[in-house]
Amino acid sequence: QVQLVESGGGLVQAGGSLRLSCVASGRTFYSGTMGWFRQAPGKEREFVATIFRGSSGTYYADAVKGRFTISRDRAKNMVYLQMNSLKPEDTAVYYCAADNSLILSSVRIAEHYDYWGQGTQVTVSS
Repeated sequence: QVQLVESGGGLVQAGGSLRLSCVASGRTFYSGTMGWFRQAPGKEREFVATIFRGSSGTYYADAVKGRFTISRDRAKNMVYLQMNSLKPEDTAVYYCAADNSLILSSVRIAEHYDYWGQGTQVTVSS
């Protein structure tokens, strides 16, 4: 089992920045795919970014490409999401997700991730 805990959410003005962190516990070294999804009120959970296991290739939703950067510290079992140039439409609960055997074609599909954190609120004011 893998437990995920997010931190770093908060309230920021439009144009500002936040850095989300997620730590994976339950294994000494976790090497699976790790990513971020978000869910705004009244909307479905949507893909934000992920780092694929093995190759460490990074993938982003079009809405955040160029503004958000996902990174990983394997030694610390951590994944980060640096969010710059934040917009009010980025307001959502952000969830860390992980999976041991995800295939590349499924990285944007929430249902294919086995492990989820509790979420951290990000609010961007205009």
